[in-house]
Amino acid sequence: MKIIGITGGIGSGKSQVLTYLEKTYGAACCQADQVAKRLQKKGTKCYRRIVDHFGEGILDGEGRLDRAALGNIVFSNKAQLRILNEIVHPAVKEKIREIIRKEEKKGTSVFVLEAALFIEENYNAMCDEVWYIYADEETRKRRLTASRGYSEEKIEGIFASQMSSSDFFAGCDRAIDNCNSFQEACGEIDDVMAQLGIKKIHE
Repeated sequence: MKIIGITGGIGSGKSQVLTYLEKTYGAACCQADQVAKRLQKKGTKCYRRIVDHFGEGILDGEGRLDRAALGNIVFSNKAQLRILNEIVHPAVKEKIREIIRKEEKKGTSVFVLEAALFIEENYNAMCDEVWYIYADEETRKRRLTASRGYSEEKIEGIFASQMSSSDFFAGCDRAIDNCNSFQEACGEIDDVMAQLGIKKIHE
């Protein structure tokens, strides 16, 4: 089974790429953030450790984690963000390894893992290769304003908290250019998959 990692800044089109790989190549896709959300549900070990450290002020009226309240704490405090990552990421990696083992047993040929903190948290150690989905800042701003209604200020804040393009390029094995039409990006993906010897499921 070929394991491909996908990363890139917010608004670069990672979700589109996952959908394309799933539909066109039958890839099993896993998003680290979704795994993390499941592992932080009320009553889980991760949940208890987060509440023990950050206090009950990060809970909503139902006793669930209020991600916005937690985000307000960690995004302005790097030490607290590091503590949160040290609680969450080892558990997420353990769960993803379990998912990978299950997919291997099923005979899946391509497994795609997407994570925002891919390089920082060393998720690349699980993968055969890592792709950087690249789009310039102006393109990403336009997409985030159109699709999520984000303000200029919010977008700038998110960009400032993420790695630079040069760091992404340095930390990944190859880049997929998604600045223009998604059709062009798909052409690049098809070329890479052909190089890897992975066929489309409907040819």
